[in-house]
Amino acid sequence: MGRVRLILYDFIISFMWVWSGCLVKMFVVECLGMGHQPKAEIVTGALYVINMFFFAFLAKVTKGGTYNPLTVFSSAVSGDFNHFLFTVGARIPAQFGLIKLFSKAMCYLKFASSQGQKTILLIVIGSITGVRLIIQTLPGIGLGPRLNVDIHWGALTEGSLTFAIVIISLGLSRKIPGSFFMKTWITSVSKLALHILGSDLTGGCMNPASVMGWAYARGDHITKEHILVYWLAPIEATLLAVWTFRLVVKPITEEKENVKAKSE
Repeated sequence: MGRVRLILYDFIISFMWVWSGCLVKMFVVECLGMGHQPKAEIVTGALYVINMFFFAFLAKVTKGGTYNPLTVFSSAVSGDFNHFLFTVGARIPAQFGLIKLFSKAMCYLKFASSQGQKTILLIVIGSITGVRLIIQTLPGIGLGPRLNVDIHWGALTEGSLTFAIVIISLGLSRKIPGSFFMKTWITSVSKLALHILGSDLTGGCMNPASVMGWAYARGDHITKEHILVYWLAPIEATLLAVWTFRLVVKPITEEKENVKAKSE
């Protein structure tokens, strides 16, 4: 029951994340009337940081609910095999919204758990519906991030940005595991800086789920460019970051054992 609830939280938070970005953009451009002036970028950045604090609070309240599949994928790779299967098989699909793939798969999974089928299918439909609802409600808001460079530069950009933010997140979880404000502040500012660096190239997304929602709405979610740049590159970068962090930094339990041995 707890895992089903966590999947539902992933769906709700992913839906809210897509909407929050659009609402921030609309608030700055239309409500404040700043258009695309330089000061509009400053206000947008400040609101982005506040938004990150809000979603970090939601993650804390829901005990792990998130809008980014790379977050749960990173923890899954670092955890045990059962946690990995649950993440890859349920939580990440819940955020990606692969509606056609899963609706076909459900036809063949007649003997699987009916509750699991309904939960995954509900999340998949909700993710895609969220983006389409934005396009219908706010037709002038745009169609999400696009690749503005060649496929190799795009993959390198998204991979590098993802590698950096995963390393930062892993480092923060180790060095200051109990400080909510400090961890969220450093993570938010880091994500904002990395997003600005990659915004003109790939959109600086570092979040395959939100890109998938927009790409599905545009109809280019199965192109080679989209799969390589926004799926494979971030996932491989996440794996590389986790493995690099494991090699460079000793586990906390090992350090405690060494300290205990020295004290004895």
